[in-house]
Amino acid sequence: MQNAAFGSVFGAMDTCKRCFILSLAFLMIFLENLGTNVFGFNGNEQIETMVEEVLDHSPHFSTRQGIHDMEDVEDDDWQRVETKGNQFIVNGQPFYINGFNTYWLMVFAADQSTRGKVSELFRQASSVGLTVCRTWAFNDGQSRALQKSPSVYDEEVFKALDFVVSEAKKYKIRLILSLVNNWDAYGGKAQYVKWGKAAGLNLTSDDEFFSHPTLRSYYKAHVKAVLNRVNTVTNITYKDDPTIFAWELMNEPRCTSDPSGDTLQSWIAEMAVYVKRLDAKHLVEIGLEGFYGPSAPARAQFNPNSYATQVGTDFIRNHQALGVDFASVHIYADSWISQTISDAHLQFTKSWMEAHIEDAENYLGMPVIFAEFGVSAKDPGYNSSFRDTLISTVYKTLLNSTKKGGSGAGSLLWQLFPDGTDYMDDGYAIVLSKSPSTSNLISLHSTRLAIFNSMCSWKCRWGCKKKNALETILYHDDL
Repeated sequence: MQNAAFGSVFGAMDTCKRCFILSLAFLMIFLENLGTNVFGFNGNEQIETMVEEVLDHSPHFSTRQGIHDMEDVEDDDWQRVETKGNQFIVNGQPFYINGFNTYWLMVFAADQSTRGKVSELFRQASSVGLTVCRTWAFNDGQSRALQKSPSVYDEEVFKALDFVVSEAKKYKIRLILSLVNNWDAYGGKAQYVKWGKAAGLNLTSDDEFFSHPTLRSYYKAHVKAVLNRVNTVTNITYKDDPTIFAWELMNEPRCTSDPSGDTLQSWIAEMAVYVKRLDAKHLVEIGLEGFYGPSAPARAQFNPNSYATQVGTDFIRNHQALGVDFASVHIYADSWISQTISDAHLQFTKSWMEAHIEDAENYLGMPVIFAEFGVSAKDPGYNSSFRDTLISTVYKTLLNSTKKGGSGAGSLLWQLFPDGTDYMDDGYAIVLSKSPSTSNLISLHSTRLAIFNSMCSWKCRWGCKKKNALETILYHDDL
């Protein structure tokens, strides 16, 4: 009952920050209604002190200044995300992430009839406290292509990407921008190979995208064009814009022609350093699904199937490349284990996440984001209750890492849609207005992370103002 009220308030608010304030008020009311000596609290005065301390230590709120609209937050407060050890930080505070994917934002923004959906999506995402969006900064050789041919761009589509970046900033949502696709959708590496063939190159496999020097040069030219782009809306160069959380080298890279992993490793090593040479400020990640490869045979037991070891990726080795700042992992039990819904999906999700969090801590010394996860409504046996259980499994596994300052740094739902975009649904779409229980779940997790981010500080090694209170916030299911 508390959850439903909590979620409905979130949905009605205009900004993430207002949601934060109201959620804290609900927290205080809830605990007060339970009386004294609950969850480590002794009296209402301590509850009020806890909330006040959270607000006083938040970079965007003050109990003395009141609620700030997003537009009132100074640019000085909108800083780049950095890493320190195995954590993300902003302005010296931890930055644990609850985020989402919506890959088609640039394409929608390129059409005036659908541009408003971009703003609508960011507004809805902000209303449930989501802070990071992953989307495509590519569309190669397709309809409404950004890159029509190597280094030839459609300026109107580039302006659409400018709009996406500017709208994200308006709603205080940071972006992970992916730079090319492994798959054919939106062009991908296959389009680069087509361009190479058209230029007279003797190419026999799409995987030569990773190895042929000319195709590597095509990719580098695209990276340079995006990073050096001056936003026509904000007049800020992309590589100087803190709205951009990170650059992703590729969506789900695979190189099945070389199961040893050497070809892909060489490409990652070259491109990560190249991006850093152009932009030393922003974070870089690869875009991997997380499969274990030859460098860690003992970890192969966590792969979803035997084929996963043969796709040319190698989670630990790949992320040890110079220039890579954090790890990425995807979770698709319904694609990798079996399409039919079962508890085995939940068991796999938990063990898959725990293995990668452990490796990020013990071998990589960096944060890990579970950058895609979800379940398709087209799966046999699907129901919305199972989707909520899967999302809860992901969130709770991350909170188990969060409470000890571990490497589990956040997750990004696949995928969030605004109303009226059902025709784009691949089965995984979440429309918040049609999914109240899921919306409440997302809101609750966002609030837990927002309070944690505000109560803790890197300087005291995630020392928290109220340890017992924090445990309650992170784990009590009926906030």
